[in-house]
Amino acid sequence: MLTIWGRLNSHNVKKVTWLADELGLPHVRHDVGGKFGMDASYRALNPNALIPTIEDGDFTLWESNAILRYLAGRYGGERWWPSDAAVRASGDKWMDWQFSLADAQRDAFLNLVRKAPAERDPAAIARSSAASVKAMRLVDDCLSRQPWLSGDEIGIGDIPVGVYAHTFFTLEIERPELSHLRAWYEKLTAREAYAKSVMIPLT
Repeated sequence: MLTIWGRLNSHNVKKVTWLADELGLPHVRHDVGGKFGMDASYRALNPNALIPTIEDGDFTLWESNAILRYLAGRYGGERWWPSDAAVRASGDKWMDWQFSLADAQRDAFLNLVRKAPAERDPAAIARSSAASVKAMRLVDDCLSRQPWLSGDEIGIGDIPVGVYAHTFFTLEIERPELSHLRAWYEKLTAREAYAKSVMIPLT
């Protein structure tokens, strides 16, 4: 059975549990990181001391997007890991681009979710909100031409950005109406696996 190490309020862990559920993979998850800490046995699995990490039989892997590629390639078949290199890469690029979105969103998330009101930095929130909107306009533009970031069907390119999309629509920030982004997000929220792993309170 697949073992996933990491607390579920981590964006990077949500990616992995969401895909595991989409693939119907039986798995067990253990809370690690944040208030749960990391013991020496976990650090032996992941010398970066970050989450998530997976164990699949005798194979251990860390780095969330590498884990997504591994699970899609091993268990996802053509739907999640297309044999056409161009189709696969067109979706895959959004996985790496997601780190730009994470950087844009970070200060708004940390201030509005992780800090008490008296400790918040309004200027940092405003800058982060504006950067998040700018990034999401790129997603909206892509989705004006195709139904999913991965192409004609949902794929692994949708997963990293999809996790951050929930935060984008949940944070108390100013957002313009991005209709294609909103329609895509609403399709995600209708998916059982997305609701289970991603649509949980921000903490």
